[in-house]
Amino acid sequence: MKLTEMRDLLATRGIQLTKSLGQNFLHDANQLHRIIEAAELTGTDKILEIGPGLGPLTELLLEKAGEVLAIEKDGRLAEVLRERFGARSIAPRVRGQEIRAEPCSALQLIHADALEFIKREPRDWSEWKLVANLPYSVASPILVELARSPRRPERMVVTLQLEVARRLMARADDEDYGILTLLVQLDYEPREWFKIPSGCFFPAPDVDSACVVLIRRTQPFLSESQRAIFVKIVKRAFSQRRKMMLKLLRADWPAEKLSRAFEALKISPQERAEKLSLEQFTAFTKILTNEK
Repeated sequence: MKLTEMRDLLATRGIQLTKSLGQNFLHDANQLHRIIEAAELTGTDKILEIGPGLGPLTELLLEKAGEVLAIEKDGRLAEVLRERFGARSIAPRVRGQEIRAEPCSALQLIHADALEFIKREPRDWSEWKLVANLPYSVASPILVELARSPRRPERMVVTLQLEVARRLMARADDEDYGILTLLVQLDYEPREWFKIPSGCFFPAPDVDSACVVLIRRTQPFLSESQRAIFVKIVKRAFSQRRKMMLKLLRADWPAEKLSRAFEALKISPQERAEKLSLEQFTAFTKILTNEK
C-alpha cells in the first residue's frame, strides 16, 4: 500500500488518526519487505500481528504465511481490514460466551485492545510468530506479556521506538541495559535489528523506529517456579540504578543470604545492577531459590 493510497483511503473514509493509539503507519515498501525477510516465513507459519492499521504489512504476511491473526483496537480500521481482505471476524470471549465467527479466510481479525486480550485469554503461542509494527505506547508491556507466557511465540519480529529497540538489544554495562532487557532476554535471544527513519511512516512520528528480531531460547535459563523470583530481583536491583545492588536487595532478603550469593558468584558487594549479565542474574536467582 503506497502513501498516496493510504491518504486517499483515510480521506474517503473521513478517518482522523489518533496519536494516543500510536497510529503511525509504515508505508515504505523496502522496509516492509525487510521485516518480512527477517521473519523467515513459510507457507505453514501462523502469524500474530498486533496493530495492523490499514494492512500494508498484513498484505505481505498473507502472501507468505499460512495463517494471520490480527488484533486491531480501532473499530474504523478493523472495518477497513475486513473489507480489504475478507477477514474472518472474531469476537473476544465475554463472560463465558463462545467465540463467534463469520466465514473463514486466511486472515482472522479481532477487534480488541491487544494487551488486554493477551492477558485475558492466554493461548498456546508456541508455534506462532509475532510480526508487527507495534503501537509505541504498549510495545514494551506486550513483549513482556508474551515473553513471560509458558507457551511463548517462537520468534518475535517487531517494529517499535528506537529507544525501546536499543533496550531490547542491550548488554550488561550498556547505557540502555535494564529491566526490559532482562525480562525479554530471559527467554529470547536478540539476533538483529535495523533502523527505520521516521519518514517511512504516515504520519511521521517525532522519533525514529527500529525493527528487532528476537528468537525464543531452546533451553530456558530458569524453571517456571524460579521466574517470579528473577523478576523480583531484577526490578528491585534496578529500582535505583546508582545504588549498590546488595543494599537494594536487602529490602527483600536477609543480608547473610545475599552475602553468600554474592561471594559464591564472585560479585563485588559494591557492584551495581547494570554491571551484571543475564547469566549472572539467573545464577543469582538459582542460589536464592535453592538456598534454605
